[in-house]
Amino acid sequence: MPVRQTLSKPDIQLSYLEWNQGQEPLLLLHGLGDHALVWSSLGDYLAADYHIVAPDMRGHGQSSKPEIDYSFESAIADLEALMDHLGWTFAHIVSHSWTGKLAAIWARENPKRLRSIILVDPIFIWKMPSLLRVTFPTLYRFLPFLKSMGPFASYEEAEQQAQQLKQYQGWSSLQQQVFQAGIEQKPDGSWGSKFTIAARDGIFEAVMQVPGFTIPLETPALFVQPKQGLNRQNWQIQPYKTHLKNLRICQVPGNHWPFLTQPEAFNQTVAAFLAENR
Repeated sequence: MPVRQTLSKPDIQLSYLEWNQGQEPLLLLHGLGDHALVWSSLGDYLAADYHIVAPDMRGHGQSSKPEIDYSFESAIADLEALMDHLGWTFAHIVSHSWTGKLAAIWARENPKRLRSIILVDPIFIWKMPSLLRVTFPTLYRFLPFLKSMGPFASYEEAEQQAQQLKQYQGWSSLQQQVFQAGIEQKPDGSWGSKFTIAARDGIFEAVMQVPGFTIPLETPALFVQPKQGLNRQNWQIQPYKTHLKNLRICQVPGNHWPFLTQPEAFNQTVAAFLAENR
């Protein structure tokens, strides 16, 4: 079982899960609105061979939730501080959705830090066109996976809503644990996500303004493409093929959250790639 730890920075408290059995550093980065526990199956699966850390990114889970500063620079600075705290000079990176773009930016800014990168159904790798900058803030309020943010009148209502969402298809014990760890009762008695509106808005703003790829990258990379995921067309994957010069693409069953909906196949895919790049 992982241990919950906290890194105190001058600006925030960064909470993280740690599997400290193996030696090879492995950093697991969750997507928008999620938290570290989504990686519990993968962490348990790889624990014997890797020193694994999965942070709650700022604005998520048990980490601090500032009202401002959700830039890629701040998120990467959090991760750099975490690696320094752990005594890591490098790590393998598994990143999902929004943090796939973060990993690409980090790899170009400080390539020695990233031994390899695994991009799990990444999104929004390009800088968003100006037209989308106008419409997107309205659109994201209605994205299905953010419906679990609430508010809800009761825990039961929140759970009923969650069971309709794609990341909780099947409602396994793992999915129940992830949902329960990501929700809390608010001061007014309602229930809602620990993920904050300020984090949602700030991260989307950064995603729209900052391009993911600007130069070719030599870092060994795996693109994990779920069969029911978001990246189903070649035009979506082409930027990764163009800029990642050491890229492998692998299909897995499941949707945008294969580590929750089809964890066995996902874990095996990740383990095989990491074993080749240690």
